[in-house]
Amino acid sequence: MNRRAIISVSDKQGVVEFAQGLAALGFEIISTGGTFKTLEEAGVPVKYVTEVTGFPEILDGRVKTLHPTIHGGILARDTNEHKEQMAKNGIRFIDLVVVNLYPFRQTIAKPGVSLEEAIENIDIGGPTMVRSAAKNHERVTIIVNPQRYQEVLAVLRQEGFVPAGVRRRLAAEAFAHTAEYDRFIAEYLERQLEPEGAFPPVLRIIASKVQDLRYGENPQQQAAFYASRQEGTLASGRQLQGKELSYNNWLDMDAAWGAVHEFDTCACAIIKHTNPCGLALGNTPLEGYERALATDPVSAFGGIIAFNRVVDGPAAQALSERFFEVIVAPEFSPEARDLLREKVNLRLFAVGRGDKNGAPSWKLRSVNGGYLVQEEDIGTSPASEWTVVTKKKPSSEDLRELEFAWRVVKHVKSNAIVVSKSGQLLGVGAGQMNRVGSVKLAVEQAGAAGFGAYLASDAFFPFPDSLEEAARAGIKAIIQPGGSVKDDVVIEAADNLNLIMLFTHRRHFRH
Repeated sequence: MNRRAIISVSDKQGVVEFAQGLAALGFEIISTGGTFKTLEEAGVPVKYVTEVTGFPEILDGRVKTLHPTIHGGILARDTNEHKEQMAKNGIRFIDLVVVNLYPFRQTIAKPGVSLEEAIENIDIGGPTMVRSAAKNHERVTIIVNPQRYQEVLAVLRQEGFVPAGVRRRLAAEAFAHTAEYDRFIAEYLERQLEPEGAFPPVLRIIASKVQDLRYGENPQQQAAFYASRQEGTLASGRQLQGKELSYNNWLDMDAAWGAVHEFDTCACAIIKHTNPCGLALGNTPLEGYERALATDPVSAFGGIIAFNRVVDGPAAQALSERFFEVIVAPEFSPEARDLLREKVNLRLFAVGRGDKNGAPSWKLRSVNGGYLVQEEDIGTSPASEWTVVTKKKPSSEDLRELEFAWRVVKHVKSNAIVVSKSGQLLGVGAGQMNRVGSVKLAVEQAGAAGFGAYLASDAFFPFPDSLEEAARAGIKAIIQPGGSVKDDVVIEAADNLNLIMLFTHRRHFRH
């Protein structure tokens, strides 16, 4: 008796070719709805599910495969007892189940989708067949991913059957598929009950492994990279050349990519240990790179570089003259690829179109026994919301310079201080236990170039001592959130030191 397959898919990718392959191997094919029509029009021998069940589709298609002749054929084990029951009830074995589900995730992503439309795109018969087949993978092969079609055809042609190890792996993938599907439904319905932006009562984390990493932060730690969201993100990028990416590479790439996407104009960032050691604007990628490199050429050695523009030939030529670990950009021109190809260990990573204006996602960090979850710190307060708190007022040029410094400082680890001028980072104070220590580091690094420059702080100044250090270094203007109980004392000090100072009323801690 011929082996039988039931095929019912929302994603029709490759299904005709797969069904043709099964038919050539002697499989009898059963199908439903749109899949039946697709296969029939392609000339594939196929039975409509109602021919098997003897029962029509009802309730607007909500009930079509939920029938003993389908689920008995899938769930039956190859035992004498089950064979007797099947013969008594006119049920035949189903050996292969090919199902992927209604596009619920795509439906709820559409603007203005109604609750009714979302509910109608919750698949019932599909997940039931998937789970039945996956449970009975001792006998049945379940496929939920079109990428598996050719693999299964190949083993059927070579072996005449699907080996147990392959069936078990496909079953695990199937249960993961339905689990992720149910996660999206649960989260959607929970959002209908909770206020907008509320955190759900249960945190569900589903991510697919992209690659194993050589090791974690240190060689004794194992590590892997998982992607939870692909479209328009760093996770969707393509490594074009170079060594395998490491755990620390991914952390620094994330920091670099986030930093350059603070700016609409051409920008380049150089990152070491998740802090910018160079960041600048430029009219071209080459100019941005050269100005970013000038911040701290020593620390830039072995760094991670990001651009928010396509890397062209002139920039690639300059980049090839120094050692860097990774270069991240939307894309690389053919000339740039040719110039950088000789540096075989240099990793080039093309992200494509960034999702700068996408919905804020969550940042997760593990602690002992749990997770901390917060929204990403997207954007910053606009200049229209800032307050000039000193007697000395900024010019329009001062405001542009302060905005650059303010956008950069949010990408530095707290306590964070940056000194900049002419759209170029000059000095950085990061990760210090007190703010005045960060100020000293930043102005020392800026040196003579810091005279007449601008200083930004990610949080308020609790005492005037930081302003005094800034004034001694020749800083012209300071931008900070404000909010200290000693704001009045700090403002008075700024006036006495002839400084311009603005409050943004928004903090940017980065721990």
